[in-house]
Amino acid sequence: MIERLQEMLPLFGQSLQETVIMVGISLFIATLIGIPLGVLLVITRPGHLAPSALIFHTLNTIINVIRSLPFIILMVAIIPFTELIVGTSIGIEGAIVPLIVYTAPYISRLMETALLEVDRGVVEAYQAMGASRSQIIFRIMIREARPGIVLCLTIATIGLIGATAMAGAVGAGGLGDLALRYGYQQWDIEVMIATVIILICLVQLIQSLGNWAARKLKKSA
Repeated sequence: MIERLQEMLPLFGQSLQETVIMVGISLFIATLIGIPLGVLLVITRPGHLAPSALIFHTLNTIINVIRSLPFIILMVAIIPFTELIVGTSIGIEGAIVPLIVYTAPYISRLMETALLEVDRGVVEAYQAMGASRSQIIFRIMIREARPGIVLCLTIATIGLIGATAMAGAVGAGGLGDLALRYGYQQWDIEVMIATVIILICLVQLIQSLGNWAARKLKKSA
């Protein structure tokens, strides 16, 4: 078994690198999209900073629709859009676009939950003192919700790792694809076990880092 794993070592390294690239780029861009959407979902709801039934219900519906689709179906359904954005629907480039489309609404919903945890009385107190909307959003809401936001991004990262397993359907590779190709299609038990152990360690590491960062932010708040 050891010899077999040593033979596969370069392939493990390549697959881990592909997973890290897909997760890193997708998470970064999805966060840039998801956080503003999450803020919009909160401040446009009735009775909040900038209530707007049209924006809130439109955004809420779009996010619900996208989140209703399993990743593998979403990836196929938006192939024309993916080709328009990156010029191809295969490989890592072809997987990153659907990963972003899949993750951004997820992050926005998690962001909404984290922001709603902020004490409404604090927001109203700053409103009464004449603070502007942007000051309340950036200096109060997001600042107070930082530990929750970190935990949300940790959950989104772990979800992304799971989604990359299906990105193998468009030839993007990654650890999930390695486990499926060698573990399921070729019934190579050693490779499948090793890949599962790597994935478990990766997820545990990310969760531990997320928990640690959230605790630090909570203490410094």
